[in-house]
Amino acid sequence: MTLGGMARQILAIAVLPGVVAGVVPWLLLPMDPCRRQGSNVAGAALAGAGLLVLAACIRDFWRTGHGTLAPWDPPTRLVVVGLYRFVRNPMYLGVLFCVAGWAALAGSLLLLGYLLMLSVGFHLRVLLNEEPRLALQFAAEWTEYRAAVPRWVPRLRPWLGRAAS
Repeated sequence: MTLGGMARQILAIAVLPGVVAGVVPWLLLPMDPCRRQGSNVAGAALAGAGLLVLAACIRDFWRTGHGTLAPWDPPTRLVVVGLYRFVRNPMYLGVLFCVAGWAALAGSLLLLGYLLMLSVGFHLRVLLNEEPRLALQFAAEWTEYRAAVPRWVPRLRPWLGRAAS
């Protein structure tokens, strides 16, 4: 990875999942009057799983898609490797796992509300923006992938379709 490519990745990570899954929950926590003792084990497991999912997706966007997770620097190829063989939106799921981890760690009802709002926002973004753009940009390849791989609930076996090879 070139220095410029690394800078693009770091910027995209800091601006998007860094803010949504890190900064916003951190800012919301002090405002939650209903915080209870959280679960360190469950919270750490969820947040850790989310970080691992994000890292794998960022790697695949760079290696396979030749782009970043940022809408201003998207992949130029349809990414259908790694976790994308199981579910169409693993990066969003990774962010949701991170926020769920925060909520569990802090015992925060406010963060649970944020998690719900974020879930709805991600779903609407995917339906109204990302999927129509992918259909235009990748046409037949997207149609095949969309028909075989679920949007949110992962397949039990990886998709091995033509576009994944």
